[in-house]
Amino acid sequence: SPLRNIYGFTQLLQEDYRGKLDKKADDRFDRIINNVKRMQSLIDDLLTFSRVDSSTRPLGKVKMQQVFNDTRDLLMQSITDSKADVSCDTLPTVIGDRSQMVHLLQNLIGNAIKYHSDQPPKIYLSAIKKGEEWIFSVADNGIGIAPEYHKQIFEIFKRLHTQRQYPGTGIGLAVCRRIVERHNGRIWIESESGKGATFYFTATAMSEADT
Repeated sequence: SPLRNIYGFTQLLQEDYRGKLDKKADDRFDRIINNVKRMQSLIDDLLTFSRVDSSTRPLGKVKMQQVFNDTRDLLMQSITDSKADVSCDTLPTVIGDRSQMVHLLQNLIGNAIKYHSDQPPKIYLSAIKKGEEWIFSVADNGIGIAPEYHKQIFEIFKRLHTQRQYPGTGIGLAVCRRIVERHNGRIWIESESGKGATFYFTATAMSEADT
């Protein structure tokens, strides 16, 4: 609420006085508004991060094909704007929290679109069964990540780029890790700088009794 008030009053001041003061004043109005927007994004992401473990919804049957379809719909504007090719294998059913699985894929696929190279993003989701779990992979042709940063990127507020290069709060992958860990799974990355990236995560397979 205080942030909304700051944003609203600054907009009113900007509308009333833009062009009537000097360019330095106009620039400061813009800076205030941009920083308020960043702070609101940070608060929203922190709330998401803090609520992962406090979810009281029981884990149940989750059709990952439907999760992928919903995620692609949510990201359709970004997919269209970037001319991304987002596709998948036929995906299995796992044990999980459906809304959190959507959030997980939204972060991973959204990042693959965001950190694209000079080529249109190409993102492919697949899954293989190993024992009692499914291993999912989200592969892209983006800018990649050097091996020395593979652990760091899953820590909260750890960013490899400036706001000017790629805007963000540095919380998205930390949320992904927390979601996967809540599902008793693992998440990791295989990548090299300039050679795309593949994010992997595991989820518990449905038993024959549950199918």
